[in-house]
Amino acid sequence: MKNGEGFFVRDYWAADFPHVAEIWERSGISTPGRGDSAEVIENTLRRNGRLLVLVDRDRDTVVGTSWLTNDGRRLYLHHFAIAPECQGLGLAKPLLRESLKIAKTVGLQVKIEVHRDNHKALDLYRKAGFKRLGDYDVMIIRDLSDIKE
Repeated sequence: MKNGEGFFVRDYWAADFPHVAEIWERSGISTPGRGDSAEVIENTLRRNGRLLVLVDRDRDTVVGTSWLTNDGRRLYLHHFAIAPECQGLGLAKPLLRESLKIAKTVGLQVKIEVHRDNHKALDLYRKAGFKRLGDYDVMIIRDLSDIKE
């Protein structure tokens, strides 16, 4: 399946946590020191955050995540991950597109931190309209009209 066929994006449900935690662990974006727990997720959701999950319709399994937290000034996009066995299928683009729709709806800037060696992610985010922020390895969309459809 290419470009998202057979997959859909929805909001996180508490029952998704074991699948989400597994994706984060296998993708290398979560470590015990980060405190990525179900309670932390629920806390951010109560504070106007969103956690989107990408679901494989055939297997009814979560295969991707995009977590947006909100500080009232910006949305922070993090824990953006596709399960390793589903990478390379074009699934990151529709998940990112849905995430950026939220930013437009909420009307806040979007900030993301990306490891400088993660070239695939950097390319994805640049194509979506993110730009470097100063001398940091942080990217941001300040003008929501820069979000590529």
